[in-house]
Amino acid sequence: MWLLQLPSNLSTPFLTGNNVSGLNRLTKPTSTLSQAQSQAHSLPSIKAMKTLEGRVTCATNDKTVAVEVTRLAPHPKYKKRIRMKKKYQAHDPENVFKKGDIVQLQKIRPISKTKTFLAVPAPSRSTKSNNGNGNSSGEIGIPFQSQQEEVVMVEEEAQP
Repeated sequence: MWLLQLPSNLSTPFLTGNNVSGLNRLTKPTSTLSQAQSQAHSLPSIKAMKTLEGRVTCATNDKTVAVEVTRLAPHPKYKKRIRMKKKYQAHDPENVFKKGDIVQLQKIRPISKTKTFLAVPAPSRSTKSNNGNGNSSGEIGIPFQSQQEEVVMVEEEAQP
């Protein structure tokens, strides 16, 4: 029985149930770290918007298209850049995309188990390259060598 009796000078909050440190069990402890975290949560979070570009490979399902995205990646052993393909299921609410269309995928909330992207028409590549040019036809305005020779011959004929 003497083993079950504890000395009277030994008192811990675990044995007596009293909180010696003065903190209530039901309140959250406050510290400078938790205050800094609460201030950080009040600020808006910045999320990177993930967009991919690929070609529609299957458009038979209702409101869903299968898009194949191709990227270049180095081979793990030989370090040569190889094409790697991956298929994504994308949401197409109006069923506007057909097989072979180029689409841009935007990350959205999950719609189903496999659909987390929205298919958007990709901007045409000719408009991307003509941002600085005044020509809308895609030409840079430098004539070919054969065209330059024709201009010189016409000018020589006009001077006699």
